[in-house]
Amino acid sequence: MTKKKSLSRVQIKNRNTILTASLDVFAVNGFRGSTLDQIALAANMSKPNIIYYFPNKEAIFITLLDQHMDKWLAPLREIDPDGEPLEQILNYVRRKLQMSHDMPRESRLFANEILQGAPRMKDNLSGDLKVLFDNINTLFQKWMAEGKIAEMAPEHLIFSIWATTQHYADFDAQIKILNGPDADMIKGAEVFLVNLYTKLLTP
Repeated sequence: MTKKKSLSRVQIKNRNTILTASLDVFAVNGFRGSTLDQIALAANMSKPNIIYYFPNKEAIFITLLDQHMDKWLAPLREIDPDGEPLEQILNYVRRKLQMSHDMPRESRLFANEILQGAPRMKDNLSGDLKVLFDNINTLFQKWMAEGKIAEMAPEHLIFSIWATTQHYADFDAQIKILNGPDADMIKGAEVFLVNLYTKLLTP
């Protein structure tokens, strides 16, 4: 078996430059609206140089999705079954909200892919995410049955957390129009959401 040749420092730097520039382009235009020419311009590199590292825009897009999928799922994986249920869920809300603040482009990249029917993410969604989602669903049901959190449809609880936290990244333009371009919404959002879910989840 032939070993894959390691990339040089320059190659690693160029590859990361392409991925960073692509994240901006895809987050704004979505997959369909983005081109290699746009990516080359954003990366300040020639199109042939882009193709040297990635054969097409789909390869770049899939690499970005794979890179960030683990980051997005990490807070969900770290919910402790032996921890205090309300505290665990509220910490998850806080972390998801902070990720929306710190990684808005990644959130919009994911949202754009889902809006297109997830053609490049179906394996990820039906694989790792589905297993994790089912496990957390089961855990929440257990906590509800034990009277540790209020009873409700656990799947909708998860969906609502995703919706309320990622809204601040995916609809950032609307938020800035409604609240002003310099408005820092995250602190206020955290107070509101922690209060909301505390009231919702307390038995």
